[in-house]
Amino acid sequence: MHQQKKAPRYQEGQGQQLAPGESPGAEPMTAAQASYLKSLAEEVHEPGAYQQGLSKREASRRINVLMEKARLGDLPPHTD
Repeated sequence: MHQQKKAPRYQEGQGQQLAPGESPGAEPMTAAQASYLKSLAEEVHEPGAYQQGLSKREASRRINVLMEKARLGDLPPHTD
């Protein structure tokens, strides 16, 4: 039986040196993340999802959640 090798996944902070006590994802969100998060939050009518001062990791998580909500909102309703 032949197994395929999975490519390593990129993780935030990978390859970067962290200061003692610093954890990956603790960096503040980027300007691009802030802008995209704010736009998505407005698009799905959840302005509270955008907050200043989020970490990169939390901003990324919220972006993913809002992207899924936007995608689900674009789907046609199910009919039986």
